[in-house]
Formats: sequence, C-alpha cells, structure tokens
Amino acid sequence: MMRRILGWVVLVPLSVALIVFALANRQLTVINFNPLAAPSSLDAPGIGMPLFLVIFGTLLVGVVMGGFASWLAQGRVRREKRQWQREADRLGRELETVRRGQRPAGTPAIEADEFVESN
Repeated sequence: MMRRILGWVVLVPLSVALIVFALANRQLTVINFNPLAAPSSLDAPGIGMPLFLVIFGTLLVGVVMGGFASWLAQGRVRREKRQWQREADRLGRELETVRRGQRPAGTPAIEADEFVESN
C-alpha cells in the first residue's frame, strides 16, 4: 500500500511537470545528423521538430538501449538458472522413482550383499 501511495506521489507531479515542459517547448528545432554542416547555416538540410519531441525521443531511445544492454548482460544468469532448473527437475524425477521402489534408469543394480562386502 505504501509503495502505491509513493508511486502516486512521485508519478503525478512528474507527469504534470512533463506536460508543462512539453507545452512550454513547442518551438521547432532543426534536427540534422550531418556533423560537418555549419551550425549557423540556415539552408542546411534537416528536419524540423518540436523540442519536447526531440528530448522525449532521446530519453525513450536511452531507456530502450539500457534495457537491451541489461537483458544482454544477464544472459549468463538466465542460462545458469535454466541449467539448475533442469537439474532440479531431473533429481526430482529420480527421487520419485526411488520413493516408489524402482531403480532409476541408468544406475547399476547393486545388491545389498555386494554393497556390504565392498565396504
């Protein structure tokens, strides 16, 4: 419940601030991906966009790239988790067969006399 209230306390003012920012920055900004073009030349080819779209778009791209990088970095952990899960499933099946009194597949049959003699 506290997390939900804290979320509202943070998200509502943040949303209001972003809306006010977007309304205050509606002027067009020229976007140009040519680093060699002179910044003062008005005839350089570019795309005119509102400033808030440029900033929000940059933030969105950063969040997506950060999420993707995090997903890639945790690949080893996910692989190990799958490996341990398969091992736990296999051991669970083996335990069930032992509990039922059956010998697990792939294990040699050792008689009680042979076990006592070897020790």
